[in-house]
Amino acid sequence: MKFLHLSDLHIGKRVNEFSMLEDQKYILDRMIEAADGQKIDAVIIAGDIYDKAVPSDEAIQLFDTFLTRLAERRLKVFAISGNHDSAEKIAYASNILKSKDIYMAPVYDGEIKPVSVYDDYGKINIWLIPFLKPYNVRRYFEEENTDTYNNAFKTVVKSIIMDKSERNIIVAHQFITGAERSESEEISVGGLDNIDALVFEDFDYAALGHIHKAQSVCQDKIRYAGTPLKYSFSEVNHKKSITVFEIKEKGNIKIDEIPLTPSRDMREIKGTYSEITLRDNYKYTNTDDYMHIILTDEEDVPEAVGKLRTIYPNIMKLDYDNKRTRTDNTVFESLDTAKKSPIELFEELYYIQNNSEMSEEQKVYSKQLIEKIWEAEK
Repeated sequence: MKFLHLSDLHIGKRVNEFSMLEDQKYILDRMIEAADGQKIDAVIIAGDIYDKAVPSDEAIQLFDTFLTRLAERRLKVFAISGNHDSAEKIAYASNILKSKDIYMAPVYDGEIKPVSVYDDYGKINIWLIPFLKPYNVRRYFEEENTDTYNNAFKTVVKSIIMDKSERNIIVAHQFITGAERSESEEISVGGLDNIDALVFEDFDYAALGHIHKAQSVCQDKIRYAGTPLKYSFSEVNHKKSITVFEIKEKGNIKIDEIPLTPSRDMREIKGTYSEITLRDNYKYTNTDDYMHIILTDEEDVPEAVGKLRTIYPNIMKLDYDNKRTRTDNTVFESLDTAKKSPIELFEELYYIQNNSEMSEEQKVYSKQLIEKIWEAEK
């Protein structure tokens, strides 16, 4: 059986106040094309379907359309809730959806039951585990040690009655120790949400969500699909993809990555205002990409964002990298303040703030301004 492993769609997400819905619609279309081209039998969605527990109407409609298109192709769908989702909302109408081979993980009630499907090699058991915190587990296993994410999740897996001679796939949305994170994920202080990869040892494949970079952890079969789009500038160097895995007889599994190309990428560029606005430097790039622009001019460019948006309409972030921003100076009280003129004090303050001396033109202007202020006070 051939599976498409997806996760962390975050439908409805806004990045730096930009709605990603149109980008998400585009990338979901690419996923449908991949499912057709790869002759997929089933789709796994490993959590964070939505970006909020109460998603917008537009987000719900987009996911509904995606599910409908999968159902029209008679593909089996297995989905769980992530930490951004409401487990109750993801589980809504799950009994009705089963009639279309769409299996949504129920709200955790202390018991995990498999969804069993069949192919030419026999039975495959799919174990759907929604995102869990220790308190979700503690109420059902009061005698067990469930004080940490690791202990709680191990308790859940240990409670599974599984035939190890059959093929077993687990779907989960947790952070596995050793996985590479980015800034766009919710991180617990001190790594308290870490789970040991050994907990998945007895499964033929672990389809994971939660981490935004596609990667395997410890073993090829323990895999994060990653997000289909970049959701922060910490992800600019990620190569987004979807994971395809095919499982035949027990022990025979093949895993591939299918690259995903967005309609608008997320990029960072750095240089002076003149360099960044020079046509030769941008004419062969997609200027509609989501941009983080870092200007290296020593002086701030007036109304820089508005000017730059005539070329790069989707600027998300503008920063400066120059002597002033690279220096973290602290202003200390001068011991001989009374002996210095106002212009000398102002020159000192300017140097502390900008890490450079005032130009002669700036000195003349500042001196004239100080004189005008003094004349007004007389």
